[in-house]
Formats: sequence, structure tokens, C-alpha cells
Amino acid sequence: MAGRGASIRVLLVDDQELFRRGVKMVLSSDDSLELEEVDDGDKAIAAVTDNPPDVVLLDVRMPGRSGVEVCASIKELSPSTGIIMLTASDEESDLYESIKSGASGYLLKDGSTYDQVAEAVRLVAAGQSLISPSMATKLLDEFVTMTKSPSPAAQLTNRELQVLKQVARGQSNKEIAEELFISENTVKNHIRNMLEKLQMKSRMEAAMYAVRSNLLQD
Repeated sequence: MAGRGASIRVLLVDDQELFRRGVKMVLSSDDSLELEEVDDGDKAIAAVTDNPPDVVLLDVRMPGRSGVEVCASIKELSPSTGIIMLTASDEESDLYESIKSGASGYLLKDGSTYDQVAEAVRLVAAGQSLISPSMATKLLDEFVTMTKSPSPAAQLTNRELQVLKQVARGQSNKEIAEELFISENTVKNHIRNMLEKLQMKSRMEAAMYAVRSNLLQD
């Protein structure tokens, strides 16, 4: 990360030459910013490998490797590099995937001026995070929904949860019936109800869910 008084090295990655030209015009006017530009993900990864920048301005959608893929690769190569995703799309999925891949900023091209992009670079270089207001609202709404929504397993009765755990351990309907002292038909009914509540199509899918959710450790 650039220290106080040091230049901030910026790598701009975007396949649109007109957009790069606009960003370059603004960033180049600031002596504290050093700019390098490339037009695709492979070149970006090569540039980071050779000389990791302080901040990467990265287009979400480019030909070849997507910006999200490139973001994840850059964070593996240089964890200290801050990444600001740039996009013309306001789709929530791009935002969520970018954040999961390690992005520190997320700006809409249509909703941000070039000066705001330059300010975002300085903020991220200083260790802060930045998201366009409209996208921040969507992110907060999603977070509230997630915190209010119970896990799928919370919808199961105690008996259905017991059956799910036995299914995840690879037991047959007969073995589950014997262990829980119920009939095989009752086991089948529990499994049918369980799959319906979990919105899953097979006991294999339910078993994988139980393992991923650490239900077998309860």
C-alpha cells in the first residue's frame, strides 16, 4: 500500500478505449497517481504478477475472463492490492460476486464522474471501502433479508432433522426406521416432507446440504 506522500500506483483494466481515455485524462493530471492501463484480464494478471499496483480499477464484464474471475486471481497474487470494480450494470449478482472475490470498491460507470473514480482510488489506497450509493442500498437490503431469514433447516421438525442427519450418514430407510423406532413408511413421509421444505429434489442433495451446513456436528 502506498505510504503517506508516496505515489499511488493504479492499474486500469477495461476493454472500452473511450472509458480508459477519460479515466486516464483525470488520473494523469494528479501527480500523486501513477497509471498503467490494459484492455483485458490476462494482461491485468500479468501486470500484477510483474509489479503489483496499489489499486486496480477493474471492469466487471470484459471479453475472455470476467472481472470477477480476475479480481479473485489478483487478490491471490497480491492480497494488499485494493480493487475497485467498474460496471455499467446494476445487477445485484455482479455486486455480490465481486465482494466475495475480494473487491474493496464498486462503482457504476453511468453514475460516477471521472473525478469520483479518482477519489475512490485514493480512498481504497488508504484502506477504505467504497460502493455506489444505489448499490450500497441493495447490499444492505440483501443483508437485512439474510439476517431475518432462518436457515432452511430451521423449518424442519425435530424428527425431520433427525432423519436428515441419518440420510447424510448414508443410512437406508430401513436402518433409519430401526434406529428411530418408526416404520419405513413414516421415514419415507419424513423424507418427502423434508425435501419439500428444503426445496430439494433428492436425498443426495439433502445429504450434501447437511454436511455443508455442519448439521452432523450438532
